[in-house]
Amino acid sequence: MATETITRPAYLSLPQWNQVPETKEDLDWADLVTLDLSKFDKPNGKQELAAQLFDAVNRIGFFYIINFGLTQEEVDRQFSLCKQVFDLPAEEKLKYRADLETGGYNGYKPLGIREIRNGIKDNTEIYNTPKFTERYTRDHPAVIREHWDEIEYFAKHIHFQIVRKLLVLFALVLELPEDYFLKIHRRRSDEVNQKLENVWVKGHTDFGSLTLLFRQPVAALQVRTPEGQWKYVKPYPESITVNIADVLQFLTNGFLKSSIHRVVVPPPDQADVDRHGVLYFVRPEDDTELVPIKGCPVLQRLGYDKVMDEATVGLTAGEWVKARVAKNVSKVGREEESIIKGVKAKYYD
Repeated sequence: MATETITRPAYLSLPQWNQVPETKEDLDWADLVTLDLSKFDKPNGKQELAAQLFDAVNRIGFFYIINFGLTQEEVDRQFSLCKQVFDLPAEEKLKYRADLETGGYNGYKPLGIREIRNGIKDNTEIYNTPKFTERYTRDHPAVIREHWDEIEYFAKHIHFQIVRKLLVLFALVLELPEDYFLKIHRRRSDEVNQKLENVWVKGHTDFGSLTLLFRQPVAALQVRTPEGQWKYVKPYPESITVNIADVLQFLTNGFLKSSIHRVVVPPPDQADVDRHGVLYFVRPEDDTELVPIKGCPVLQRLGYDKVMDEATVGLTAGEWVKARVAKNVSKVGREEESIIKGVKAKYYD
């Protein structure tokens, strides 16, 4: 598999990022598979990793990866940049607000634009950096502009050295040509907590193909098991947590599970710590139609090759992502919501 070599730029000065200690609470951790990406280019390595991935992705849609080619210093610098952005005054961040109402997600998403339950708004803010192409050019806060080369290097390493390998593994799991998915993923207060029953972000699935979450020591992320239980996702050192998202579930008619996950109030020994996150969202090209892959041996053999939700016929990935972003702006706390063309999304407490 051809990959692109990205030259690491010179690093400018940044405040040091110190990860918070892990919780000492005895939590119910999820049992997830760990893929060692250093095996990928070794003889039979891809096949070994794909076999390891097969049962995990069909059951729960969450797994870890290690040895992905970035140093802890490089990851920590992205967390430091994250903090510098969110520490900016509110009026400065709002200059870069994303056009969320029309499905735009690049730029800043402020606190409190979604209703979680009974008039209580969300407490999550996001800054999304778009693809590094002229088509997605937009203005950014000075701290991002100053470190643009470093952010671009980090993102391109993820795409070319991590995501492309994962997409090959998914193709092997489905017994498809190795480049099948590569061709459609080309580069482009306590009282309030009680009212929310300690749920900060309701159980949901992600919009695109994959989500990569760099290690976050604050224990708040939970995954829903097939048995309907919520289990914590453990923040293993020097790992990335990966979850499957909606598009891969649509394309495989539910064989690959779009993982249901949520964010809850951290345990008492981490209750006063801000939870910062560095994430990379993988999405396919906008014109990808969300129907089961034709001629896929695994889907045919296991009975996943028939279109079970006719509403997805004619629906594209670009339409789905934009519609879900726009719906999130006005979403009232409900269990199910029609997104577009009769296709629905579910939310879980």
